[in-house]
Amino acid sequence: MICKSCGTEIADKAIVCFRCGASTSEPKVAPPTGPARRSRIPVVLTLLVVAIAALFMSQAAAGETPRLVSWTVAGLALIVLVWQLVQRRR
Repeated sequence: MICKSCGTEIADKAIVCFRCGASTSEPKVAPPTGPARRSRIPVVLTLLVVAIAALFMSQAAAGETPRLVSWTVAGLALIVLVWQLVQRRR
């Protein structure tokens, strides 16, 4: 067999050319085209957490942060974290 890329004679059962490294056959699965589209949900949730934290920052400076705000921020942060972990496993 002759390599399509460099013209070197290679074995008939060769998977790649020993000289240039080119594949001797077409790939079985085509590579993905274009960038993968990402979800905007983590970005929106992050901005929401920052906005809530900024709204109640003056209350935190004066004393204790309201428990509802603390739990809301913690919950949204947890949702973003879980979302990121799920996206990485795909």
